[in-house]
Amino acid sequence: MKPDIAATQTSVFLTAEWLNLVLLNYVVPTNLLEPLVPNGTELHLLRGEAYVSVVGFMFANTRVRGMAIPFHRTFEEVNLRFYVKRVVGGEERHAVTFIRELVPRVAIATVARLVYNEPYLRLPMSHRLELNSPDGKRAEYRWGSGAAAGAVIGDGLGRTEIPAADSDEGFMTQRHWGYTRQRDGSTVEYQVSHPVWRVGRMERGTLDGSTRVFGARFAAILADRPTSAFFADGSAVTVHDPVRLP
Repeated sequence: MKPDIAATQTSVFLTAEWLNLVLLNYVVPTNLLEPLVPNGTELHLLRGEAYVSVVGFMFANTRVRGMAIPFHRTFEEVNLRFYVKRVVGGEERHAVTFIRELVPRVAIATVARLVYNEPYLRLPMSHRLELNSPDGKRAEYRWGSGAAAGAVIGDGLGRTEIPAADSDEGFMTQRHWGYTRQRDGSTVEYQVSHPVWRVGRMERGTLDGSTRVFGARFAAILADRPTSAFFADGSAVTVHDPVRLP
């Protein structure tokens, strides 16, 4: 894919490492997502079906405009996202759009809302990683407290490898663009640069506890078993400044 020159020349907003990603993927009716599709993009379907993913991972070594923010360098994130694409110069940009993003750090949530209008929400969060256990690899990311507490959990994490671009794993993880609807109905585009991630299957991927933070319209879908569940090693990433679409 030939990147758009203007997009690749935008300034760097954030650098970080996104590590140890658990992805739980669910088939959803297209009419559930169509009202959320940013203007200028379209739903990206896998074998004719639309997906949402609940993704938990570690944000590490975070810098905004090259500067580390005290107490905001390493933290958890859990998000609910879906998949869109945009044709630019005859080529497709494969992207994600976020429905909800959870982080435990107020400055990150505030800046992301102001700069990108991303749907960030600050909640208490924790994680547990057992990636070298002889009893089986496990990763979990928890949010909230009391009756509103929930978690995304991956058990029996398998060996990771570079997936084919046309595989399910490639579809979910080889995403180098983001699109976000703005308050006035317009759309911003931003580029996310990272190498192709190594991805593996897992024996069990589950959502535990409450998922109401993701919205009532997705409650029934997220209460069911995921269609697929993956674990990705992750890597260093670079997030570029947003560009408003014409």
